[in-house]
Amino acid sequence: MAMTTRSDPQLAFFLALVLLCLVSCNAQQQYENNRQLDCTTTDSSTLGYTCNGVRSCSSYLTFRSQIAYQSPVLIAYLLGADADNISRINGVATEFANVPNDQLVLVPVPCSCSGGYYQHNVSYTLTSRDTYFIVANDTYQGLSTCQALIAQNPYGSLNLTAGLRVDVPLRCACPTAEQTSSGIKYLLTYLITWGDDVPTIADRFHADYQAVLHANNISSSSTIYPFTTLLVPLETEPTKDEVASSPSAPPPPQTADTPPNDGSGSSSSGHKWVFVGVGIGVGLLALCCAGGLIWLLCYRQRRRRRIPVPDVPVPFKTAESSANYSELSDKRSGPPTSVSVQSVRSAIESLTVYEFRALEAATAAFGEDHRIMGSVYRGVINGDAAAIKRLKGDASNEINILKQINHSNVIRLSGFCLHDGNTYLVYEFAEKGSLGDWLHHHNKNDSSSCLGWKERVQIAHDVAHGLNYLHDYASPPYVHQNLKSSNILLDGELRAKLANFGLARPMEDGERPHLTRHVVGTQGYMAPEYLEHGLVTPKLDVFAFGVVLLELLSGKEATFTEEGEKQDTLLWACVGSVISGEDARGRLMAFVDPCLGRQYPLELAHAMAELAMLCVARDPGSRPSMTEVLVSLSAIHDSTLDWDSSDLADSSSMIHGR
Repeated sequence: MAMTTRSDPQLAFFLALVLLCLVSCNAQQQYENNRQLDCTTTDSSTLGYTCNGVRSCSSYLTFRSQIAYQSPVLIAYLLGADADNISRINGVATEFANVPNDQLVLVPVPCSCSGGYYQHNVSYTLTSRDTYFIVANDTYQGLSTCQALIAQNPYGSLNLTAGLRVDVPLRCACPTAEQTSSGIKYLLTYLITWGDDVPTIADRFHADYQAVLHANNISSSSTIYPFTTLLVPLETEPTKDEVASSPSAPPPPQTADTPPNDGSGSSSSGHKWVFVGVGIGVGLLALCCAGGLIWLLCYRQRRRRRIPVPDVPVPFKTAESSANYSELSDKRSGPPTSVSVQSVRSAIESLTVYEFRALEAATAAFGEDHRIMGSVYRGVINGDAAAIKRLKGDASNEINILKQINHSNVIRLSGFCLHDGNTYLVYEFAEKGSLGDWLHHHNKNDSSSCLGWKERVQIAHDVAHGLNYLHDYASPPYVHQNLKSSNILLDGELRAKLANFGLARPMEDGERPHLTRHVVGTQGYMAPEYLEHGLVTPKLDVFAFGVVLLELLSGKEATFTEEGEKQDTLLWACVGSVISGEDARGRLMAFVDPCLGRQYPLELAHAMAELAMLCVARDPGSRPSMTEVLVSLSAIHDSTLDWDSSDLADSSSMIHGR
């Protein structure tokens, strides 16, 4: 009996080793275990879930709605998913209806094996505050890791700038053969938060507790952490009832007399509450965030010094033409003005407030001889030419934007006037008028009114510079939202300037999208996601810029009617058929503006058409950022400077740099 007693502990130890080996060797995936907080340490668990099942499958992510992403269409935009599917599975009335803040949302996505890891890949454009750590743990709530972002992108952690588009591998997985044979059809990627424990998560999704432990290679005594993911094996599709239900409330604070809750259903064995790991996790997170914030502040200071914006003097500001500021701010009688007193006061430091009689004198009482078009008049103030636009309604948005923007490719606002309920905006004068007039209303038989190839490329380059400034260097960044050829003005040297900022809006959150029900714009320039869902991001301007590129190439309007056709054709919808398939060369030559003759390099025209096609991609996530557009266009611009009409015989050569 004594010998038997001595052998029992050895047998138990042996069986424990066997069991541990079975769990470790046959588990679906390795749990992150808080390793995602140290971006300098690489572990296979932080790079993704390893490919140990089928190559691709349908899977589910979870995401907690937040202010910036609080509707199916916005969540779909961020996670590269289908808004209709998100609406359906979560029981949301429409794809742009709001989900309660901080509610768990189910997101169906395709999952596939890439580089040895399962992932659902999306792209994300960095804002000025972003680091890999912030993107992974803040924006994507732990659906990715900084280690995975570093591994899949060519940009180093210290070389991130606003406007860069990075690949984001989201954590998903497919069932193994063993799981499939046991009836598992889907794996759900669950975002762990404070108060979570494995039994509660398993119960929430009607999953087998032991199957969850096995799928993540953890035991009943393992600690789980916020900003990490847990795979939940499911036999059926998850439902809205499972995500709408609130997780169990966290336990009361533990004392010396209270044993830790480890998840077995009693107070002495099983799983541990996530609070055990929160102290470590939050501490590390705070250190990382503090370090990231210090680095970000220093980096932004260096960046601002490295890319100075040239000073542009503000003309016309003289005592003779300026109004009395105290009179303006104290008036209470008369018709209501379209600019608030607060807006006037904030604008006075940088803009001139003109007297109405000075503008009347400059435009011969707004006579027809001075009318440029519509309600815009040419005037001369103190010997300088100016464009004066009369507006009804609220013009404070345009004033507040232009008073703080200083860029050679954005029209300069020198001042304004309030009179009889109208606002008069005084701009620098663009001698050559609008790009739209040059492209669409010139005399087809007058070669002097046709923009040459080099002029067209220079104009495109100027517009790209202006938009890149608005998106990445203005503070806050702006979306123009009304870019079109008639809102691009040309100065005496045919250099382009962006104009008409009445619809522009700030994007304080950088690339994060906004929704609007007030969809306004010009047909042919509005992106599909804006027309269909009211989705507003900088990619709206990228889309419209692609249309402008096509206008510069073809001389056609954004919407035009083909000969013999009754319905309008969208210019952006034509580009794919122009540059692909058989005889693309011939179709491109037929597409290019006839007034150019053959005075253009065909290979550069083809490169510009390809860039335009990227810009007008139906999926906003597939469009480049304006920074990327500017880089591509700069190569075309530099090659154009080297090009000469005598090079026409060598039209099959590749694009070359200077």
